[in-house]
Amino acid sequence: MRVEGRDEAWLPGQDGRLDRPGGPPEDNHLGRQRRARQRADAGVAGNARLTAANAAVLLVSLAAEGITILRVRQLLSPHVFIGVVLIPPVLVKVASTTWRFARYYTGAPAYRRKGPPPVLLRLLGPVVVVLTLVLLFSGVGLLLVSRPWLPLLLKVHKASFVLWFGAMTVHVLGHLGEVFRLAPRDWLRRTRREVTGAGTRQWLIAGSLVAGVLLGFLLLSHVGHWLPAAPGAGQ
Repeated sequence: MRVEGRDEAWLPGQDGRLDRPGGPPEDNHLGRQRRARQRADAGVAGNARLTAANAAVLLVSLAAEGITILRVRQLLSPHVFIGVVLIPPVLVKVASTTWRFARYYTGAPAYRRKGPPPVLLRLLGPVVVVLTLVLLFSGVGLLLVSRPWLPLLLKVHKASFVLWFGAMTVHVLGHLGEVFRLAPRDWLRRTRREVTGAGTRQWLIAGSLVAGVLLGFLLLSHVGHWLPAAPGAGQ
């Protein structure tokens, strides 16, 4: 490709810009390094936006789930349904935070530049993940396991909730400012174009919710079988 008014040949670079083969090699090399760094930083920013937006969805869903806990016997079906809907978004959250954790500790420069969360939140993160998974999947297990396992699984579910609530309170308070700052950015016209991949992140969050709703309807039919088997549930 040639640029009008110039004799030397120009070739499209990786990002669509024009690089001149005849230019100083160090200039081309620095340009490629700069663009690679920008792409890596955009990946970090995209991960942060996905994590924050998904966390906002989880906070709203958990608030609704908390309301059902107040009268869980009467609201058992909504309690189960919302709990199951939470599972795919929780898995997305675990994946995005695990990715950041892994990239930081494997020395990825962009993630090292961003830095880790505060020490307390960094140590608490794996605890929150484990307790969340135990809480959700023990709840699902109460719908599916045979009757002899119900008392033990119910104890696990209740104990994990108590521990999870304490850990999650600290976790939410520690990240609340970041969630409010970053969560809307992929959804506002003036900021969504600042970091590439906003559409993909939006579809990922929406898809996880749709999957959760479908799974919720699928498992909701098991609620009626669980109640007679565990009359003390929810007390």
